[in-house]
Amino acid sequence: MTTDTTLTAAPTTWRTVARWLVSFVGFPLGAVAAMLVAGAVDGVAPALVSGLVSGAVIGLAQAWAMRADRRLTAGWTVATALGLSAGLAVGSGAVGFGTTLADLVVQGAVCGLAVGAAQTVLLLPRIGAVAWTWPAYLSAVWALGWLVTTTVGVEVDERFTVFGSSGAVTVTLLTAVLPLRIHHPRPPR
Repeated sequence: MTTDTTLTAAPTTWRTVARWLVSFVGFPLGAVAAMLVAGAVDGVAPALVSGLVSGAVIGLAQAWAMRADRRLTAGWTVATALGLSAGLAVGSGAVGFGTTLADLVVQGAVCGLAVGAAQTVLLLPRIGAVAWTWPAYLSAVWALGWLVTTTVGVEVDERFTVFGSSGAVTVTLLTAVLPLRIHHPRPPR
């Protein structure tokens, strides 16, 4: 008697989404770690360092949620850290390190674009050409993350690297399509 292991090889849709949702904690933990290491994002140097720290924590949480092997975990963590570092330096600098709603939405869009671009390199071999849409999608979602965080009244004047938990939950919910696409790819036509 033979058994088909293809169904057990990939986690169920529910488990895939549930595990991804837990990864939202990477955002607030990354922001706290970055604040402890580099302080407020009030200049280019703190933005670069804070982006690296925060991005590494976020990337590690997401890699865990994707059930990544060691190589992908390292790549995803580095890509997210480098993307957030560059995006935060450019995005926060572009708005003069401001913390108004408009400033943070722009900063979020730039950060999401940079993180998405860095992650796309790793997504291409796994999900194909659809990976090219990831930077634009992540840009819009991260902008929304800052909109939600600012609207609920989080102390954005403290100049954190990323949005608060409310924005993190929003972003994580809206990006749950990624692990689903990775673990449950569409059959070829």
